[in-house]
Amino acid sequence: MAQVHDAETARKDAEEPIEQVLARYSTNQRDGLSPEQASKKLVEDGPNELNKAVRPTLLMLFVMQLLGFIIILLIIAAIASMVVNATNKEKASDPLSYTTGIAIFVIVLINAGIAAWTEHKAGGALEALSKLSQASIFVIRGGNEVSVPTNSLVRGDIVVLGTGDVVPADIRLVEAEDLKVSEASLTGEPDDVAKTAKLKAKKAGEIEKLTPEVCVFSGCNVANGKGRGVVVATGMGTRIGHIARLVEGEEKPKKKCFCLPDTSASQTPLQINLEKLGAKIGVLAILVCVIVFIVGVAADRKDVANPEGSAAIYMILIAVTLAVAAIPEGIPLCVTISLSIGCKDMVEKNVVVKKLAAVETLGSASVICSDKTGTLTEGKMTMVGMWSGDVSYDVEGKGFDPTIGKVVNSSTKENAGNALGVRSTLCSALLCCNTTLIKETDPATKEVKWEPRGNSSEAPIVVAGRKVGFSENIGEEYKRALEIPFSSSRKMMLTVSDVSGRETLCSNGMPLPAGSKYLVVCKGAPNYIADLCQERLGADGSVQPMTETAKKSLLEVVDDYSSKALRVLAVAVRPMQDMPFDESDEDISTDDKFGALRQNLCLVGLVASIDPDRDGVKESVISARGAGIRVVMITGDYVKTAIAIAKNVCILMPEDDENVAACDCDNLRPGGAYLANRDMDILTARTRVFARAKPEDKLEIVKSIQRQGQVAAMTGDGVNDAPALNQANIGVAMGIQGTEVAKGAAAMILTDDNFCSIVAAVEKGRAIYSGIQKFVAFIMSVHIAEVLQIFVCIVVGMPVMRTPLQILFLILVTDLPPSIALGMEPGEPGILKQRPRPKTEPITLSYMWVSMFLNGAVLSAVIIAVYIVALMKYCDGEVLQDGIMKAFPKDAEEKLSHARTVAFISLVWSENIRSYIARSFNQPFWVNLCGNKMMQYAILLAQLCLYAAVFIPGFSTKILVLDGIAIGGFGWGLAVAGPAGTLLLCELCKIITYYQMSAYQKQLLLAEQEAQAAMLKEGIDAVLPKDSKNAATKGDEPPKTKPQENINATPIRDENIDIVQKSDRQTVDI
Repeated sequence: MAQVHDAETARKDAEEPIEQVLARYSTNQRDGLSPEQASKKLVEDGPNELNKAVRPTLLMLFVMQLLGFIIILLIIAAIASMVVNATNKEKASDPLSYTTGIAIFVIVLINAGIAAWTEHKAGGALEALSKLSQASIFVIRGGNEVSVPTNSLVRGDIVVLGTGDVVPADIRLVEAEDLKVSEASLTGEPDDVAKTAKLKAKKAGEIEKLTPEVCVFSGCNVANGKGRGVVVATGMGTRIGHIARLVEGEEKPKKKCFCLPDTSASQTPLQINLEKLGAKIGVLAILVCVIVFIVGVAADRKDVANPEGSAAIYMILIAVTLAVAAIPEGIPLCVTISLSIGCKDMVEKNVVVKKLAAVETLGSASVICSDKTGTLTEGKMTMVGMWSGDVSYDVEGKGFDPTIGKVVNSSTKENAGNALGVRSTLCSALLCCNTTLIKETDPATKEVKWEPRGNSSEAPIVVAGRKVGFSENIGEEYKRALEIPFSSSRKMMLTVSDVSGRETLCSNGMPLPAGSKYLVVCKGAPNYIADLCQERLGADGSVQPMTETAKKSLLEVVDDYSSKALRVLAVAVRPMQDMPFDESDEDISTDDKFGALRQNLCLVGLVASIDPDRDGVKESVISARGAGIRVVMITGDYVKTAIAIAKNVCILMPEDDENVAACDCDNLRPGGAYLANRDMDILTARTRVFARAKPEDKLEIVKSIQRQGQVAAMTGDGVNDAPALNQANIGVAMGIQGTEVAKGAAAMILTDDNFCSIVAAVEKGRAIYSGIQKFVAFIMSVHIAEVLQIFVCIVVGMPVMRTPLQILFLILVTDLPPSIALGMEPGEPGILKQRPRPKTEPITLSYMWVSMFLNGAVLSAVIIAVYIVALMKYCDGEVLQDGIMKAFPKDAEEKLSHARTVAFISLVWSENIRSYIARSFNQPFWVNLCGNKMMQYAILLAQLCLYAAVFIPGFSTKILVLDGIAIGGFGWGLAVAGPAGTLLLCELCKIITYYQMSAYQKQLLLAEQEAQAAMLKEGIDAVLPKDSKNAATKGDEPPKTKPQENINATPIRDENIDIVQKSDRQTVDI
């Protein structure tokens, strides 16, 4: 039976006294559960693991590919062809009679195989979730500490945690000693979170943290310290299990055709458009086939090769021929090949695509929702500023590599690595750190990287210290005599180091009083440190009194850093000759020692850090804006921090109103329940920065954007991003820092974790879609021409111009290579400046249909003219079928094959010419004529196939019934008329298309402006009346007023660090 761990139970587990929690789960802190209790609960709750979604098998995926409308029509046509021939006594025993049906089946199977195999290689998000925990963990059972498999944990188990462990379940702490946990994968924020077993009463007006500080959660890493706790939730009852349910979806998988999963809800715009196009074509094909069948039977049209046969049977074969001509069997295969090649090209742009259709979907993205940490930013806290002795310094470089960047004077920009204030501040801060910096080699990529080991808040100090030359072994040079770790009540960390025999703190550091044996170092929240300081270090190394004026100046510097969302630590010291307490007295408490040591401190300086934005992100966001794409940042940060980062990367521009463009996610769920869809959509339509977001918030934001008809792309790297990645039209995960969960939920992965690669991928996606539109128009015009030619032949009474197998050969052998080459067309200049196409926009636009019918009509008219002349030449002036059968009762089929051969050659040449014409709907064919190298290869291949079809004995005369030798020079010369006429007339048609394209772009712009105006009006109508009426309920409160409240009243708080307004200054947890 699955465990029940709802929101109310989770609240009680986090807020009730530990005695009540232990009693609820029938356990105790000292002995834990008995083995018998644990076994019984394991049966009741089930194993501590996540549900695994049943992934479709390769066979199931293959069968699913056969359910497309076009594919079904092709299968029906193939079956009809084979059945009709099987019922014909003369053809039933001839294997060549079945070549048409077999050929269609081969095309269908190849297409399904390629698509199924590509999707089969995609990984599963829920499988990755299940790998987040380690194999075993220590627990207290029956009073003994034993190691048990993590999947055997049950509620009530007492778990022992240590540095390096992965938290195996959701746990309420009963003991915590300097315990810090990395919750980056759960909340998306980089700082280690300090945890405590002490339950604190919530103060009035205090902002709720993203996670309770008395609980640790499944899948998170223990970064520091140790602790014990009682398991309160396992498996799908944990927070990570809740995320798994969001990824999996609340509803049970829908089925179609009895057993196959229904994937219609997750179809991409391209797939939807192709399905709609296929449906239209299918209806038209059936209609044309019925009309021709009726006309043919009424006119008693019979087979030239079997004049005694039934007209009805012959017209069924003609209807199959029409079906083959009308149904664009090349489109599914061509799209699959084009997208597969696009996937390969994307790798060069550092993008790995897991789902074929995702290639073009990113090109249609109109909104990119991005996580902040690790996506827009480095995900690595970096020191960017320092202050000491009334002098400000800048710290250059990003990340953890100490060889990049230096410390410079903010005013003069001169190297300040040897400045007394810089060296004194960093040296004293290093003496109060436990973090180390090591160089390691990635076993997979062989890349050498610098990585910190320890507290992430101390990493910027260690990196900056190495930049100015401090040794990695500085801790061994200054023996530590005492350490008092950080606590949320102290708001600082304190160490005492041995400085015996030193005249200065360090090389070119602050002087130490004679006889100094110990040095107390405190680092922590500036306002707390400042209140304890009696003195401060001057720029020249002198010690000056901390006057009220100096303190005010110091706090103004803190406020300036805070306004830039920097996280500030103050560092203060106190040289001593002796400890202010008896070191041998074991009864002195830690708090007493702390109180005695923190007196009469001397402020040395401030250090300010931030998670910096990635290189190139700002430019990429600007490029996205130019492409008509709205970039939205969704983060767990508080509003002010989020706004600062958004401004740095140009998501928010200087002219933007922060009260409108940024909001706290509490606005999405006033009173705990999410806004109604209409109100939610109004809010998300105008907001570009969402702060303090939970995983469910990201999911609701993406859903809201999709309801507005937008194509949403979501980027992220953490477990918390997985539900939104799965819901988005296109999920983009980070390949380096991304969790396996995010990668599993995403449709594509950025191998370089660079937001900039997304814009490059958007451009490539648009180019691929444009190429798909071109070859769809090209193929459709071919099919229109084929249908018109056969229709005219039947109605007029001429012999049908070609057989079904000849049509298949034309479309799939001589026309398919150029079609694929069109799909590989390089993007036209300025393609990134175009507006994103609407989600509902069909793959073939109105002007494309006009172009297709014009080109099809031109091609039909030219080839029919060539065919008529050929019939007159080879059939002694006879053109109609009845006349030919009377004039040549024995060799009519042979005479007819000569005329068909001429028309066949002329059509292939004409189509090859049209391949160059189709590269643009409105530009002349000679513009960048040889710009697509693949087109040259495609035309060469098509020509080789043509000559094989008309010259190879047996294949040409027996199977295709063509003869390139028998037609002689006249026939080859006549065939040239086709491409000549096609080139002239199709180029003239572009004049019409040019004006239609211009009109469509104007119409699109007008529609977009009207939609924006309507949304703005709706937002005003929804907000202003309620504002003016002072709505009584919180749910009716205008969203527009909420962000301002958050900005004014909400401190920037990132678990370990609090930054508040001037009234409370800044507090920092280390």
